[in-house]
Amino acid sequence: MGSWRFLARSLFKMSSHNPLMRLEQRAAEADQIIEYLKQQVQLLKEKAIIQASVREEKKLMVENAKLKNDIEELKKQLLEKEKKRGVREVAMPSGDTNVKCISKPTPPKPSGPSASPAAAVQCAPPKDESKKKKPEKKGEKAEKKQAAPSQEDAKVDVSRLDMRVGRIITAEKHPDADSLYVEQVDVGEASPRTVVSGLVKHIPLDQMQNRMAVLMCNLKPAKMRGVVSQAMVMCASSPDKVEILDPPSGAIPGDRVTFQGFPGEPDKELNPKKKVWEQIQPDLRTDGQCVATYKGAAFEVAGKGVCKAQTMGNSEIK
Repeated sequence: MGSWRFLARSLFKMSSHNPLMRLEQRAAEADQIIEYLKQQVQLLKEKAIIQASVREEKKLMVENAKLKNDIEELKKQLLEKEKKRGVREVAMPSGDTNVKCISKPTPPKPSGPSASPAAAVQCAPPKDESKKKKPEKKGEKAEKKQAAPSQEDAKVDVSRLDMRVGRIITAEKHPDADSLYVEQVDVGEASPRTVVSGLVKHIPLDQMQNRMAVLMCNLKPAKMRGVVSQAMVMCASSPDKVEILDPPSGAIPGDRVTFQGFPGEPDKELNPKKKVWEQIQPDLRTDGQCVATYKGAAFEVAGKGVCKAQTMGNSEIK
């Protein structure tokens, strides 16, 4: 029995001095230290992010204050320039905040009893008041028109054309013109439009029936040999060949034809005197793949595809 006790004590002493157990204990302590350091690093990162946000906020506040000062300085400079030019705001005693008056320098006083000592003061009436305008001279009116052209006149591009997908329901020869067809075309409206086209020499009559096409719908209606035409069938054209443009598969009558890079709503009706169509038409062409384009932008029906000629590439469109 005593020998067993002696053996147990010896084993306990050996284990207490075992290097492997000491290494495991140190490894556990090292893991705890590493975990603590990770937590400290994470805290430092969060603190750094907060400090960076505070610095950025302070920087923005400083920049905003500088911008405000710059704006105030520019206002002062503007007021000084206006004063030098002799233009200043005059406070009106009526209390109407909608009325602003501008005082202009008095011109040299003419000699004679008709001279007026008062400076000329012009008051802008509020928006809801009407005021008679002084008659303008013809020369002045022309100068104003040239200086500030209307937005409609300034912008001349394909967005002003009302291009739509249409279906030629029926076509027949014009009763009084051998080279013309008279078609009934559905362009997505309550009733079909009558269209007169000079396609007899290029498209057989049977190929004109019940076919899809691209129509320009905002030309001013024009009478052609006694029949009023309300739109124009768009075609790839050369001196000896003409092809009607085909809309993409899935397009339906009334679908709008658009052009990437040329947004905007079309004119309700093109004014023939402005020559809008005549300015745009030279830039309408098919490309090498027979796709109809305006300055490289395809005739496109949103979500359905592009309009094309059957075989005619690099040809004008009209």
